[in-house]
Amino acid sequence: MAEDAELIVSELSANAILHTASGQDSGSFHLALAVSAQVIAMSVTDDGGAGTAPKIERQDQDAEHGRGLGMVSVIAHRVVVHESDDGHTVTAELFTDLRGGGHPC
Repeated sequence: MAEDAELIVSELSANAILHTASGQDSGSFHLALAVSAQVIAMSVTDDGGAGTAPKIERQDQDAEHGRGLGMVSVIAHRVVVHESDDGHTVTAELFTDLRGGGHPC
């Protein structure tokens, strides 16, 4: 799961930098990581300014951009986008205990 978590954090962080005010000279983003016996939750909060909420886009395989959040949604067991006055928070969760197998949602 470490590789999946690393890829998710990388994609969410890159999206914040590329698509929001977080990528400007004085911009920043916040990364929160929570780990328990049941779940690894990774949240990235951006500085806003994108004009639209992050959304999963289905691009053709030749597209050079626009597939990151879609890839995260395939790897993660759950992805949630929260909007606030200050920006957006995207949280991706990996469930660590899948005794029944398969996707829990």
